[in-house]
Amino acid sequence: MVVMVYEKSPKSIDEQVELLQQRGMGGDAESIARRLTVVNYYRLSGYWYPFREVDDSFRIGTHIDEIWYRYMFDRRLRLLLLDAIERVEVSIRTKIAYQHSMKYGPFGYATNPSSLLSSVDSTTREALLSRMHDETKRSREEFMEHFRTKYGDEHSLPPLWIAAEVMSMGALVSLFKVCPKDIRDEVAREFGIPEKVFASWLLALNAARNIAAHHGRLWNRELGIKPLIPRPFVQPWWHDPFTISNNRVFALLSICRHCLEVIAPNSGWPKRVSSFIEDSRGIPLRAMGMPDHWKEHRLWSIGS
Repeated sequence: MVVMVYEKSPKSIDEQVELLQQRGMGGDAESIARRLTVVNYYRLSGYWYPFREVDDSFRIGTHIDEIWYRYMFDRRLRLLLLDAIERVEVSIRTKIAYQHSMKYGPFGYATNPSSLLSSVDSTTREALLSRMHDETKRSREEFMEHFRTKYGDEHSLPPLWIAAEVMSMGALVSLFKVCPKDIRDEVAREFGIPEKVFASWLLALNAARNIAAHHGRLWNRELGIKPLIPRPFVQPWWHDPFTISNNRVFALLSICRHCLEVIAPNSGWPKRVSSFIEDSRGIPLRAMGMPDHWKEHRLWSIGS
């Protein structure tokens, strides 16, 4: 096995500017330097990568203003997506806690092994409960503090409807995966989606939420966790007049569009998406998984 040692030295802002200009990046040195002092070279590199030639030079006409414009577009896109994911996430927390608590009681998830899938081994169950214990313990929400003060001597974990409000989305997704199938089916049914498809949506939305929360690039990223698209015979409108691709951010926007139609039909979010895309000149929509005629899709023409 060959061991590679990283030997590159850090470069000053002036050296970074010089390197970019040598490779053909347009823009005056001051303008490029100003961008590099607030956004790391390697973060911006994800936005100029499509402009690179095989020898690492830039295509003729590449300009720092265009790179910055795409960076700012992606930032606004992340905030728009996070807004929708927040609403969907809160609704899912509510629905899982309600369905499970009504069937197994407030503490069933912690005290009744049959409240989770029989296929879940004790190690997996204990790992989930340990994670939930840590997350509820860290919470400084007033309602959590009140529960600890009044009932903490008797209960190490709160009722599920309290735990659901302070656990991470990752823990929530894990809890959904190990809930009995009838509960998963009921939660998914409320969104009009088969359980298997809905479970994949939760995983994909959680992954996107983590990327966006850490300011990662979304607009031209191929999704690492790809959500399932409902089959044509189940929900034909997902394929009319074209099938939504599941490997780009347009799939996530479409999932949020579907869910918000259920939980917040008057939110105005779809119109904000449309306005955002229409106002964004020169952004390659296909890099987002969106064809030029994306607004003709049946899912996006509802209420527009």
